Amino acid sequence: MPAKVTGAGASSSSAPLTVPAPRPPIIAGTLYRGREGMWSWVLHRITGVAIYFFLLVHILDTALVRISPEAYNVVIESYKTPIMGLGELALVGAIGFHALNGLRIILIDFWGVGTRRHRALFYGVLGLWAVLMIGFAPRHLMNVFGG
Repeated sequence: MPAKVTGAGASSSSAPLTVPAPRPPIIAGTLYRGREGMWSWVLHRITGVAIYFFLLVHILDTALVRISPEAYNVVIESYKTPIMGLGELALVGAIGFHALNGLRIILIDFWGVGTRRHRALFYGVLGLWAVLMIGFAPRHLMNVFGG
């Protein structure tokens, strides 16, 4: 219900001014108002940055072969540890999500129905990504942990 203002802030020639009551805060899980769209945006940026840094390290370690083949061999040998195997799994997951979400963004941009179906597309991306990771992860982890 609007609050009535009287006194110095009121108009002298008409009825008292009404000021709308403040709206309650919108809480949807985060301080940001978005939901699926926001999380899609955040995950797309995080996976993009992670892929960028992987590519930077990959270019640098590959360049070692021209500088010092021995140092290159040491670096490549360090990649054969279980920790790096888990890192490879995370990298494949990041690349897979980033690629599928990129296709979702293209559909939203160029398909007339895409903006109305962006939530369903997001959950479709998550579902397809999960199916692909469930297919990839066991085989990769068997190779990493000596299966």
